[in-house]
Amino acid sequence: MSKLPTGINLHKASKTLTLTYGPDEVYQLPAEFLRVHSPSAEVQGHGKPILQFGKLGVGLSKVEPAGQYALKLTFDDGHDSGLFTWEYLYQLALRQDDLWNDYLAELKAAGKTRDPNQSVIKLML
Repeated sequence: MSKLPTGINLHKASKTLTLTYGPDEVYQLPAEFLRVHSPSAEVQGHGKPILQFGKLGVGLSKVEPAGQYALKLTFDDGHDSGLFTWEYLYQLALRQDDLWNDYLAELKAAGKTRDPNQSVIKLML
């Protein structure tokens, strides 16, 4: 059975989603992190994930329950497909540091950036 949060709070100003599982288990998940790890086909592809870039500053505009098993997150860049199951959210929370570091490494390897105003990193020689 999936671990259910006891508290879910959207902080629009800081662009974070707080998931509480107990007094000593609280996770702050930035909207950008959630956006680039969306379980949607747009992000996950069909067996081959599609690198998301330029999502720095993206926020969450809405959080809604999807039945008893997931959350539907609506991002302010218009992305609203993909359901974040309780299990997936908990895994994102537990693995946040490793997943974020892997994402940053993938961006760098692809010559992409988090900045939506800059699609390619320009190297100065």
